[in-house]
Amino acid sequence: MSLVFFDIECASVYKTSAKICAFGYVVCDEQFNITEKEDILINPKGAFHLTDARGEHGLVLPYKYADFKKYPDFRSVYPKIKALLEDKGNIVAGHATYNDVNYLNLETRRFSLPSFRFEFSDTQLLYMTMTGGFSRQYGLEYITKELNVDFTPHRAADDAYATMRVAEAMCKANDCDFKGLEKFFSLKRGRIENYNIVKPTTASLEKYVEDMRVAKEERSRARRDFYIYLSRKKRLHEGRLKGTVFNFARSIEDDLNLSLPLLDKIYASGAIYTQKLAVCNIYVAPEGDSSTRTRAANQREGLKIITLEELGDMLE
Repeated sequence: MSLVFFDIECASVYKTSAKICAFGYVVCDEQFNITEKEDILINPKGAFHLTDARGEHGLVLPYKYADFKKYPDFRSVYPKIKALLEDKGNIVAGHATYNDVNYLNLETRRFSLPSFRFEFSDTQLLYMTMTGGFSRQYGLEYITKELNVDFTPHRAADDAYATMRVAEAMCKANDCDFKGLEKFFSLKRGRIENYNIVKPTTASLEKYVEDMRVAKEERSRARRDFYIYLSRKKRLHEGRLKGTVFNFARSIEDDLNLSLPLLDKIYASGAIYTQKLAVCNIYVAPEGDSSTRTRAANQREGLKIITLEELGDMLE
């Protein structure tokens, strides 16, 4: 059995097209001894429109773009790539592999070629499962630094090589081979067939997604109940805080055991509460809060921002 780690670079990527300009791969045995490494350069049959992960210009590939016109297009290299990825004796993996598989899928459709058909693993997903870090997508450069792996970004074969070294480091850390690593973290490989792609997943990721779904539903219920409770409050014509208009950080609003008694005290003091940040004259946030609403509050000139403790002092 061999391990195949691959990476793809594109001249441009859009929702319905991805013009591949480089397919890099590394083949190694189960002990991560390299038997083959190659950068297959491809004429993308289109202009280079390179963006970073945020869709902004600035990404630079370590190639001379003018040279790509000399290389064959995707149709010419398709048989070799297909044979490599579909070989039953290979385990195929990459970093954020779904993206690269999708690029292959888009190119086969573009050139009216038969769909790829293979399973694939994902070192990014394995790393996220190993560390429990599902709240963000970890780039290859970040992971290589964390695992002390050398990395030269954006040359496809070098990215594939770094991905292999990441896999090797995780195997060493868990004292297992690559198949054992997948088993240890309950990874279900992704799959492409008939132009349909199923993403890889792990038991931990599925639990995280479910927990996030439940938490989102709870926040929605809390915000609904907060709004209903607020809509029933009536302004007092007098009170020592008359004229004061409060607004809370989301985390306070969502904690009904905290926010509803505070609403009672606010209205009892003659003040009122608004859910519109632009209308309030006092904003309340826990110390260290960095939510979107709090960042917007910090940018509002003249707005008084206080902590929960300071609010308690005012209301008492």
